[in-house]
Amino acid sequence: MAEKKLFNLVLLGAPGSGKGTQADLVKRRYRLHHVSTGELFRKEIAKGTELGALAHAIISKGNLCPDEVTLNMLANYLQKFPNAKGFILDGVPRTIEQAEMLEGIGFDRPIEIDLVICIKVDKEIVSERLAKRAELIGRSDDTPEVIKQRIVNYENLTFQVSEYYKKKGLLFEIDGMRSVEEVFRDICGIIDSHNNH
Repeated sequence: MAEKKLFNLVLLGAPGSGKGTQADLVKRRYRLHHVSTGELFRKEIAKGTELGALAHAIISKGNLCPDEVTLNMLANYLQKFPNAKGFILDGVPRTIEQAEMLEGIGFDRPIEIDLVICIKVDKEIVSERLAKRAELIGRSDDTPEVIKQRIVNYENLTFQVSEYYKKKGLLFEIDGMRSVEEVFRDICGIIDSHNNH
C-alpha cells in the first residue's frame, strides 16, 4: 500500500525569532501538526522520565541533546499521528548530522522534508525577546547565561543547517524583524507557491 504524501515543513530561526508564534499560525491555516522538540523535551523533564533527566542536564546549560536521542524522540512522537496531513518541525534539525539523519543517513527512520523556512532576526533583538519571555513565563532555559549559549549554539550549528538546505534548493529566508502578520503572510506565500507547482 502506497503511503499518502505528507507535507513536512521545517521552521528555522534563532531562539526568540518567533518560530513558535508562526508555527501556531501555520498549523491552524494548513491543518499541520506542530512539533517542537524543545517542548517534547520539556514534557519528558516534567514527567521525570529517564530521557527527561538526561535532557535536563544538557538543556539547563544551554546545550543541545545528542542527535540520535532527539530524532528517536521525534520519530516516536510522529508515529502517534498516523492521519496527519504533515508536520511543522520546530527546533529540528539543529545540526548538519540531524539533517542527514532525517534523510536516512545513519538513521533508519527518515522523515522527508519538503520546505525549509528560516526566520531571520538581529542578535540583539533575540536577546531582548528571550529576556522578556523569561520574565513573562519563567522558562528555566531563558537565563542570561543560557540565552547567550543558545545563541552561540544557533550561530555555530543551525546556521550551517540553513546553508545545507540552501544547497538543496529547499530554503527560503524571511525577514523576521517585521510584524507577526507580515512574516506570516510571507510564509503563506512560500507554502502556497510550493504546493501549487
